Amino acid sequence: MPVSAVALKTVDLPEFGEPTVMPLVQRRTYEARIEALLARGAEAGLDAFAVYGDREHAANVAYLSGYDPRFEETLLVIVPGSQPKLLVGNEGWGYAEICDGPYERVLYQTFSLPAQPRDRSASLADTLAACGLKAGQQIGAIGWKPFGPADGGFGETTLDLPSFIADTLPTLAGDRGAVVNAANLLMNPSDGLRAINEADQLASFEFAATFSSQGLRNVLGNIEPGMSELQAARLMGINGLPLCCHPMLSAGRRAPYGLPSPRLDIIKRGDPVTMAYGIQGSLNARAGFLVESAAELPREIDDYIDKLVAPYFAAVVDWYETIGIGVAGGALWKAVHDRIGDPFFGVSLNPGHLVHIDEWMHSPVFSGSDIKLGSGMALQVDIIPATGTSYFTTNIEDGIALADEALREEIAARYPEAWRRIEARRAFMGDVLGIRLKPEVLPFSNIPAFLPPFWLSRNSAMTVARR
Repeated sequence: MPVSAVALKTVDLPEFGEPTVMPLVQRRTYEARIEALLARGAEAGLDAFAVYGDREHAANVAYLSGYDPRFEETLLVIVPGSQPKLLVGNEGWGYAEICDGPYERVLYQTFSLPAQPRDRSASLADTLAACGLKAGQQIGAIGWKPFGPADGGFGETTLDLPSFIADTLPTLAGDRGAVVNAANLLMNPSDGLRAINEADQLASFEFAATFSSQGLRNVLGNIEPGMSELQAARLMGINGLPLCCHPMLSAGRRAPYGLPSPRLDIIKRGDPVTMAYGIQGSLNARAGFLVESAAELPREIDDYIDKLVAPYFAAVVDWYETIGIGVAGGALWKAVHDRIGDPFFGVSLNPGHLVHIDEWMHSPVFSGSDIKLGSGMALQVDIIPATGTSYFTTNIEDGIALADEALREEIAARYPEAWRRIEARRAFMGDVLGIRLKPEVLPFSNIPAFLPPFWLSRNSAMTVARR
């Protein structure tokens, strides 16, 4: 049932704590993932895989190997019956060893940065041939993006790889072979291997989300007029964990654009402010005005709560109360658009998506989607109004997981500290905010559905007022 009313109230946001235990994905899990990919490939008629990664697009190769390139490109070559080969450049050579993935390292120095040594590597064609790629094979190339019917004629023969790799692979496959884009085997939102996560992976996402959400909580609790954007962003306490996107914080005229990085611009009382912090496996975002109440807003938007924030929060509550195992992605889209589908709200992107090592892996949430959400999925509530008006925006972006009873029991048994945080967040959302979650919904954020529209009123947030 949709909520009947929401209201701004004084809220006591508990301290959920930060991790003292870091979950790690085990080597045997990477081995199992590679075997699963080979099995999917065999069903699809594929004989081998070439999985690409670089600093910005590391998720697919990292999912299979545990190796995330820091400066260079990389290519993971997977051929049945032999140890996967990981092609790395000069600086990746040592790092690939400490990552300890299920692969044999191969030095391919063209992946190195310009002007670094190139004196110990064969050509790419010869290197790939030595890795087991050969004429007649059907090779699945995996970059970071699958293509579909709406992509202007691009399809499975379109490779999202650098041309020097994309041009070389067909020469190995020859006339009797083929090279196809196989990213959907990992990324398809209905049955891609990365759409469903193991307990270790979900625990690592919760670990990341705890830190990224706590960073935003620190800003909400300590930002003051007169700070520069850089000073405010420093409050996030960015701790060195690998990021999935640039940290974002901007105020004033740049804030409506959402994506800018902080500068030395001074944040003034009354400014709109937006911020986001994402670690691999998580992203959290919030937006609001640096005021204590609506009385400080310009007269033309003094109904900011009633016109924008309240209907938005009601849509977020409906999202949280709708989502669950077996729910179609289209039901989530409808729950949101029934509330804030009016053009004023400017909600154009998918209201929710799968989150993984990359902040946006794919999305089962779109109009008419019959993709059923499953246990093991990690998703992000990501409903972004873009009013294009002086009302600015309001925003909640937080991560959750869906876990059936068996998966919940496994997480609770193996990661009791994380489980205590999850249970405390669920209790806060239900008892304080009034959001009724299904048992399978596991919130990962230390500001779970906490929406303060006025950032100088530290404990005022939107809540459900049921009749």
